[in-house]
Amino acid sequence: MTRRAPAWPTVLAAAAGAATVTLFLRLEAQWEIALLALMVVAAALAATRLGLLGRFEASSAAHPRFALGATLAAALAVTALLHDSHFELLMLATVALYVTACLGLTLQLGYAGVVNFAGAAFFGIGAYTAAVLMTHSALPHLLVLALGGMLAGLIGSVLLLPMLRTRGHYAALITIAFGILFRTFLEVNDTLGGPQGLKVPGLEVGGFSFNAPVFLGAQREASFYLGYTLLALLLAAGTFVLVKRLERSWVGLSLDAVRSDETAAAAYGIDVARWKIMAFTAGNVLAGLAGALYATMAGFVAPASFTFGDSLLMLSIVLLGGSGNPLGVIPAAVLVVVLPEKLQVIQEYRLLLFALLVILILRFRPDGLLPRRMREYFPGWRQT
Repeated sequence: MTRRAPAWPTVLAAAAGAATVTLFLRLEAQWEIALLALMVVAAALAATRLGLLGRFEASSAAHPRFALGATLAAALAVTALLHDSHFELLMLATVALYVTACLGLTLQLGYAGVVNFAGAAFFGIGAYTAAVLMTHSALPHLLVLALGGMLAGLIGSVLLLPMLRTRGHYAALITIAFGILFRTFLEVNDTLGGPQGLKVPGLEVGGFSFNAPVFLGAQREASFYLGYTLLALLLAAGTFVLVKRLERSWVGLSLDAVRSDETAAAAYGIDVARWKIMAFTAGNVLAGLAGALYATMAGFVAPASFTFGDSLLMLSIVLLGGSGNPLGVIPAAVLVVVLPEKLQVIQEYRLLLFALLVILILRFRPDGLLPRRMREYFPGWRQT
């Protein structure tokens, strides 16, 4: 029997990731941020050449629960270090919410092979649901968050019939059209605020207001984003566990079969339509849930926040991290969300830099930063 991969590469990667994210968020000088970015790229290339990246992949696959715990511990450590910084915690919470939404896209694209170019639209459905229900109803706010996810899944069911009748590029065009129609609907609908958008009340759970100041002692005050960040991290961790459980179950096996070859899957008795519906709906629910929490944290929603470009960014996170690998979504989300925000000196050209980075990664690592390992059809089984 082969020797099980050690756990230390996972600990090393989590610690290095926490230190890098903290530095990115703390640094203000543009040359320092650019220098750190170059150092990270050089370190990643060196780790690949030395085989450290491969060891981390094997370690995280051999110890999935430990890898999740180490990643969550690193995120909590970064949160503790930045407890009094508004912008930094906002960025960290946004990364966690993007991770949640992109895990939904991983379920769709990485597992079932269903392309969705309307991720930002379903994110926006959850956000606008939270805005309307929190303003005009007395429903508990946690229930409102859940309803945001459920409504995103329900509205997404409108696309199921045309998507099941088409494949490939034509199915992708359906989601593109839906995303454009969604933004147009928001802009012309005065009830939903039109182009100006809507204000969203702060989240309240059990009498605790997430917008109220957080005191850590007699004279120490933390950012009010601290509660949102912790809740966003909890949501991302729960979503990660759910997606990994689905991957390792017979559900994930069926989804893999559908993605690999629909005709062969149908010949072996797998209901292709059923599993596509399941993956598409569940992914949209996760995106809507993340969008609802994002709306309460931002305090404002507008059509400009849910464009086709935002959908492309979400899809880029999935591809950069490694299609079908939930763990790869985390560093990819940090790269996509944090780096463009910190490199403000180049203004609009920062998107050009990001696009160039995407092209380089897809050219030299077409499977993403952390490619998905070969599936173990019997969890726990290892070759001898």
